[in-house]
Formats: sequence, structure tokens, C-alpha cells
Amino acid sequence: MHRVALLSAALLTTAAHPANAFLPAQPAATLSITAPTTVNLGTAAIGGTRTAQLGTVTVNAQQSPAWTATVTATNLTTNGGTIPNGNIRYWSGPATATAGTGTCIPGQSTAVQALSLNTTRTAFTRSGGNNTHSCSWNPTLTITVPSTAVAGAYQATITHSVA
Repeated sequence: MHRVALLSAALLTTAAHPANAFLPAQPAATLSITAPTTVNLGTAAIGGTRTAQLGTVTVNAQQSPAWTATVTATNLTTNGGTIPNGNIRYWSGPATATAGTGTCIPGQSTAVQALSLNTTRTAFTRSGGNNTHSCSWNPTLTITVPSTAVAGAYQATITHSVA
């Protein structure tokens, strides 16, 4: 049986949320996001699937009453082979840790709601409050390996952003 190794380089991108210009006494709003930089997702049989958690993703914010974290992925590639990013399904699951006021809302609470990463998807949102807060989650990826895939070590980039 031929197998493929699935690797992911989870990059992070941050985008600043502008401060409210009408409240000069308020400190500037700041947002940051952290995610694992490299994750070994294990191996899967050609024609099979692999499910693995990506690792903790955390958004930290100050003076930002609302934000949206998004996720996207490149195709998985190896020398001579490609697994389309549409074969990568993502679900955020519930928050694993929160701090501060407001509500952290998962983009996909359960595996049944998993979405393919062939386009940008909402991973998590936050609403309410206007203080220092954080929200963490450990998303799950399910990768379907086509029966036409070549054996090899595949790599993709999973990008989380927040604004």
C-alpha cells in the first residue's frame, strides 16, 4: 500500500484593527494572531483520509470590540503530485480558552460543519466588550487523498488572519 506524508506549514498573518478616531482617550486597538509554524499531520493511504488537529491558534486583542479570524490553504504539493486544497476540510471546534468579556464564536462548532479550504473561511469571530481579551481554539483538518495521488511527502500552507 502506498502512503503519503502530510505536512503543513501554518503561517500567520496579522492585520491591525484601526482605533476609533472619535474616542481620543481610548488606547489604540491592537490585534494579533498566533498559530503553529510547522505541523506534521501524519500519513494517509492513497485513496484514504487523514484527520489531525493543527494545534492552538490564539487571537489577542486590546480595545477591539469585534474581530473575525479567517483561514485559507494552498494546495498540498510534492515532487510530481498535487492534492487540491478543496480536499482539505477545516473545522475550528469550540474555544479552548478565553479571557476578557465578549463572546468568542466558532466558525464551525462540529465536524459536521467542516468546510473545504478552497476559499477563505471564517475560523472564529468575537463580539461584545471593548477590553483586553483573547480567544484560542485547536482546529481539526481532514484531508482526503485522491486515488490518483502519487506517494510522497506533501506540504501546504495554512494561513490564519485576523481583522
